[in-house]
Amino acid sequence: MTFSELGLSPKVLAAVEASGYTQPTPIQERAIPHVLTGRDVLGIAQTGTGKTASFTLPMLTLLEQGRARARMPRTLILEPTRELAAQVEESFAKYGANHKLSMALLIGGVSFGDQDAKLTRGVDVLIATPGRLLDHHERGRLLLTGIEILVIDEADRMLDMGFIPDIERICKLIPARRQTLFFSATMPPEITRLTQQFLRDPERIEVARPSSANASIMQLLVATSDDPAEKRDALRRVTRAQENFKNAIVFCNRKRDIATVHKSLQTHGFKVAALHGDMDQRARMAALDSFKTGEVDLLVASDVAARGLDIPDVSHVINYDVPIHAEDYVHRIGRTGRAGRSGVALTLVAPSDGKNLDAIEKLAGVKIEWQGESLTEESLASGGRGGRGRGGRTAAASGRGRSSSKPAEASPEPKPASEKPAGRRRGAAPKAPAEPKAAVPESKPAPAEAPASPRRGGERRPAPQAADDGGKVVGLGDHVPAFLLRPVRLKRA
Repeated sequence: MTFSELGLSPKVLAAVEASGYTQPTPIQERAIPHVLTGRDVLGIAQTGTGKTASFTLPMLTLLEQGRARARMPRTLILEPTRELAAQVEESFAKYGANHKLSMALLIGGVSFGDQDAKLTRGVDVLIATPGRLLDHHERGRLLLTGIEILVIDEADRMLDMGFIPDIERICKLIPARRQTLFFSATMPPEITRLTQQFLRDPERIEVARPSSANASIMQLLVATSDDPAEKRDALRRVTRAQENFKNAIVFCNRKRDIATVHKSLQTHGFKVAALHGDMDQRARMAALDSFKTGEVDLLVASDVAARGLDIPDVSHVINYDVPIHAEDYVHRIGRTGRAGRSGVALTLVAPSDGKNLDAIEKLAGVKIEWQGESLTEESLASGGRGGRGRGGRTAAASGRGRSSSKPAEASPEPKPASEKPAGRRRGAAPKAPAEPKAAVPESKPAPAEAPASPRRGGERRPAPQAADDGGKVVGLGDHVPAFLLRPVRLKRA
C-alpha cells in the first residue's frame, strides 16, 4: 500500500513525496483512514514506528477547511517533553509546506510574550506541554472551547512524569464533542483507565506487542563492577571497541551521574554533550543539535532522551546504568535501529543490577547475551539482594545504612540504648564487655528495650519513655506516650 491509497489530500501527498517517503508504516497504514473518518483512535506501537506521522498527515488534510480564531486553537497536541513538542512542530512544518496553517508551540523555557502574540493572531495547530498550557489558560490568554481534535502523544511517558492529573483537567476544559487520538508505546492500567474515560468507542490499533524491542537491534550485556571509577573505565573501553561505530547515546539513571560521566569522557578525548531535564531550553536544544549534526558523537542523557526523539541514524545505545523500570529499557534502546536500520544496544551490568536485569529479561521474554566475560547468576543474585548503596558499597560497609528491624545475631548481650557509642582512638585496645545484668524474676518479665531513634551525624539516642511504661514497649502497641497525656489549656474565644 502507498500513501496515495490512504485518502490524504493532494497537498499532503506532495509534501510526503518531497520528503522521500513512498510506503506508510503499519501504524500509519491502519490509523490514517480512521482519523480521516473522524473516529477516536487508540494507537499502541513500539517506539520508532512512525506514530507522529500517523496523526500529523490526516490532521493536515482535515484542517484544510475552516480557519482559526484569536486565542481559540482548532487542534491541540499534548507532549510530555519540550524536545518531543519541538519535534512535532518540525513534522508539521515539513508535511504542511503546501498549507497556510498557523502553529504555536507552548513549552517552558520560552518567554510568554512571544507565545501570547501567536495565540492572539489565532492558531490552527497548538502543540504544548501540559504545564505551560495550563499556565496560559490560567492567565486568561487561551480558550480551549474551539478544540476539534485532541492528540495525547506518548501517554505512558505522561504517566511516568506525573502529568495524568493535568491531562484529566485539560480534557474537562475541551468540548466533549471532539475527536481524540491517543498514542502510547505501552498500556499500563492507569493509561487504560484514562482511555476508557475520555475516548468514545475508539478504534484500537496495535501493531506490536506492548513493551517489545525492535528486532533489528542487537542487544548485549557487558559485565562491570559497582565501583564508579571501574564502571567509567568499562564505558570508555566498550565505546572504543565497537565496530561500525558512528555515534551513541549513553543513558544514566541519575542527573548527577550525567555530569560525572560527561566530564570523564571529555577528559579522555571524546566528543561528548550532555542532556537532562535540569538544563535550560537553549542548552538542551544546542546539545541535541550538536549530536544530530555530528559535531559530537556521544550524548550522555537521562530518560528525557528515551522517548520519541527522532534521531534516525544512531548506531549505538549504551546503558551506563541498568534502568530501574524495565519499560524504560525498551524506550532507551529504541533510539537505535530506526527507519529500517540496524543498531546495537549495550548495557553495563554490575552485581547489584541483578534484580533490574531479571525484570528486563522477563518483560522482553528473551535472555540477553553477554559480550565477553559474564557475571554469574550467584553474583547477580547476591548483589541484587545485598542492598548495595550508591557507589557500590553495602550499607554495612558505608556506616550510613538504615538500622534493621531484626535483632543482631552477633551480640549476645544487647547494649542499653541510653549509652552512646564511645569513640576510640586509632590503635587503642577495645573496651572490655559490660558486666551481665542480673536475672529478671520470671513473675515479671523485663520490659523490652526501646528502639533507638536516629540522629544526625550517625549517632543514636534513646527514644523518650514515660514514667511508668507498664512493661510495654514504648512507642508500640497500645501504649500512650506521656506527652499526649498532658492537660491542654484552651483559650477563650
